[in-house]
Amino acid sequence: MCGVIGVIGNEENSEAAKEAFLGLITLQHRGQDAAGILSYDFAESNGVQSFHHAKNLGLVENVFTRPVIESLRGSVAIGHTRYATIGRGNVADVQPFMLNYPYGIGIVHNGNIVNYGEVKQRLAKDMHRMSMTSSDSETILNWLAHHIEGTSFKHLEKAVHSIFENIHGAYSIAGILGEGGLFAFRDPMGIRPLVLGKKKLSNGKFGYMVASETVPLHFMGYEFDRSVQPGELIYINRDLELTSSVYQGKNVEPRPCMFEWVYFSSAESEIENTPVYGARLELGHQLADRIAVEMKAGRLQADLVAPVPDTSRTAASGLAERLGLPYREVLIKNRYIKRTFILNSQKNREEAVDLKLNPVVSEIKGKTVILVDDSIVRGTTSRKIIQLVRRAGAKKVYFVSTCPPIRFPCYYGFDFPEQNELIAAGPNGSRTEEEITKMLDADGVFYQTLDSLGNALSKCSLGLVKNPCTACLTGKYPTDMKGAAELTALRRTDRGKSE
Repeated sequence: MCGVIGVIGNEENSEAAKEAFLGLITLQHRGQDAAGILSYDFAESNGVQSFHHAKNLGLVENVFTRPVIESLRGSVAIGHTRYATIGRGNVADVQPFMLNYPYGIGIVHNGNIVNYGEVKQRLAKDMHRMSMTSSDSETILNWLAHHIEGTSFKHLEKAVHSIFENIHGAYSIAGILGEGGLFAFRDPMGIRPLVLGKKKLSNGKFGYMVASETVPLHFMGYEFDRSVQPGELIYINRDLELTSSVYQGKNVEPRPCMFEWVYFSSAESEIENTPVYGARLELGHQLADRIAVEMKAGRLQADLVAPVPDTSRTAASGLAERLGLPYREVLIKNRYIKRTFILNSQKNREEAVDLKLNPVVSEIKGKTVILVDDSIVRGTTSRKIIQLVRRAGAKKVYFVSTCPPIRFPCYYGFDFPEQNELIAAGPNGSRTEEEITKMLDADGVFYQTLDSLGNALSKCSLGLVKNPCTACLTGKYPTDMKGAAELTALRRTDRGKSE
């Protein structure tokens, strides 16, 4: 999972890279491995270098100094903050990716390609395009460059439709076409998010921003226009004229990833016109209805509800509100520690827990605590948190998840590729809540149900989110899965190199 952004404004406003940088700061939660920005200056298109770029490993604020940002001239820019799922720890794998031929093309990508191995082989064998990195994003760039025959919208549309027809998986893309402008497109199922914003410039025209979430739009003064539709291509030329079309080649329904609302997106964002905060609040309400049944039956009594910071705060407050229990912050987060879920090895995730969270003993000692987390993936971090609260003197610890049990690998951008690593999967494919309770050393573990998840998203979206991708919960994948085994093997190799 990554964060992408694209900005285009008028020729007098050559601060596109600065806006991309500030936008990436607001998208830092989507990836902490690396960051990069590519800009293009139409005013320099008289034979001198027009593209300018900078990228490196690390956080956004560490990669870009003031002199670096000032060197990224131009009125169009794209940016990326990386959460690695394919390729590890190599600067060569850091986006944006760019090619000088034809026309000069650069892209940033959020998602994963399921048939990455097949596409890579076809590029090498049939198109004589060799990969220079271990990133699946590079295959999209090479495919686009091979099939584009001009800089008009129709030329770009034809090349992008070829991607839709041959590359399977999740991809939200922002890109620059030299001497053309800014473009963006989303896979035909819209698995990964992408939004469009605009703001009026001093010359009366509109500047545009595309981004993974709405939070950078609001921060930079752009008006949210709409979500980019699944299978839609948007092209904004150097004259700031916007053209778009929606691919009609596949009769598929939108399948946005449910995990964006559950965990990954910022609470103040909207995904598919559905507020993330409202969805998480409703997830807490839905889960509270289930916990209330346990309390009424006498199987569970509690003194307080506490979140596992940060993304479960909203749901925990909704759950406490519905149950009529006190809401307390009993785990204080060290804000300088990375999000443990997206750290690139299990060892790093486990070591980060003790550094990341400090218990408030005065609020915990002698109490029965309901701990609310957004999800339980591998379970090792959850177990350490429960142990932490027990050591602080809790009488009992119940652990509840706003997400249903994750039992299947994700091939669309989240780093849980091995089913045997998932605590809810187990050797027979499915562990019970009672089995997981023992493994986590909790007094009880309770999950959101699949129906309640669907109800929460449907209620907050006014019915717009009808059938989100829940493949990691059900094993029912929305795309062609040919190549999934090869992708899993590749990711296993990459992880072995990084650990």
